[in-house]
Amino acid sequence: MLHKLRQRAQSEKGFTLIEILVVILIIGILAAIALPAFLNQRGKAQDTDAKSQARTMQTAMETLYTDEQSYVLGTLAKLQAIEPALNVAAGKGAQPTVAPAATADTYTVVSTSVTGNVFKISKTAAGVVTRTCDGSGGKGGKGEFGCPTSGEW
Repeated sequence: MLHKLRQRAQSEKGFTLIEILVVILIIGILAAIALPAFLNQRGKAQDTDAKSQARTMQTAMETLYTDEQSYVLGTLAKLQAIEPALNVAAGKGAQPTVAPAATADTYTVVSTSVTGNVFKISKTAAGVVTRTCDGSGGKGGKGEFGCPTSGEW
C-alpha cells in the first residue's frame, strides 16, 4: 500500500489548482496594500520639486539683492539668468512665478506644483522669511503630499 502511494506521488508533478489560487490571492492582497503607497510617492516628489524650486528662487533673489541692493528688479527672467535651473518648459514640472516687490526690501516667490499645491516664500521688510503653502487647488488639498495642514512648510 505504501509502495503504491509513493509511486503515485512520484508520477504526479506540478501544483494543484487550489495552490495556484492561494498564491494569486496572496499576490493580490499585497498589491492592494502596496499600490496606494507607490502612487502617493509621485505626488510627494512633484511637491518636493516645487519646494526646491521656491528655495532656488529665494537664493536667486538674495543674489540679485547683493548685486542691485533692491528686490524691485526681481523678475522671473532675471532670476532665470542668475539660476538657469529655473528654466522650466510650460507643462513640465513646477511652474515658478515672482510676485512684484512692493518695496526694495520685500519679495514673494511662488512655485506651483503639478499636483496643484502652491508654495510661497515671502520676505518682509523686517527680514522675516515665511514659507507657506496653499493646497486648496491641489488634487488632495491641504495635508496631501507636501502641503501640511498647518499651511507652513
